[in-house]
Amino acid sequence: MNVGPQQKLFPEVAAGGYSRHDGGVHFYGRVNALIRPDSVVVDLGAGRGRGIVDDPVTFRRRLRELKGRCAKLVGLDPDPAVLDNPGVDEAYVIDPQRPLPMDDGSVDLIISDYVLEHVDDPTFFSSEIDRILRPGGWLCARTPNRWGYIGLATTLVPNRWHVAVLRRAQPDRKSIDVFPTRYRMNTRSALRRCFPPARYLHAVYGHFGEPRYFGHSAVLWRAIMFAARLTPEGLAPTLMVFIQKRGKPDR
Repeated sequence: MNVGPQQKLFPEVAAGGYSRHDGGVHFYGRVNALIRPDSVVVDLGAGRGRGIVDDPVTFRRRLRELKGRCAKLVGLDPDPAVLDNPGVDEAYVIDPQRPLPMDDGSVDLIISDYVLEHVDDPTFFSSEIDRILRPGGWLCARTPNRWGYIGLATTLVPNRWHVAVLRRAQPDRKSIDVFPTRYRMNTRSALRRCFPPARYLHAVYGHFGEPRYFGHSAVLWRAIMFAARLTPEGLAPTLMVFIQKRGKPDR
């Protein structure tokens, strides 16, 4: 049996299928802590539901399955594949340059999982989030840090080569799940500009996950994980973004 670097480096994977550094478990665990049974939730960038459809790890997949844990889960995406997403109650195809199909102040929590790096117009994007989010509501996003190794490497590789490069680095990732990157909302300072601290509470931090972009070399994984111990948190490869709109909830 061919054992990959995850199993070699993280023996705890045998107990549940995920490592102590798993970003999906980390992110969706916190999302679950914020959701209430009466919450209206928007998955902004829901796509085809790759995390639910393709994830082989039962525990991580269940953390992502938010349908039924909240009052309503709405999936929004420019890709028509969202209409076939099995993990949402309602789905709409959106135009990134037009208003979102949600009423003002109607949403309690917005999830954007690996979406911010694809945003063309941060000002319009953040204004729409501000419009639909209730006071007290949360934006929960996971995205590459512009100053981490993923962000820096992606910036150096032209978008037209991303599919080919990711095919080598992550052979299990489908080309339909690779999109052009912009990196206009991927630093703490950019997030503060889009969501001013006077209006939003920022709980944003860096996360060092498994170095999946480095293929199946255990030696390379060990080197990257060792380097992570010496890397300042501000240069972590992933930003975990939890931002709350200030104000007393209206319900």
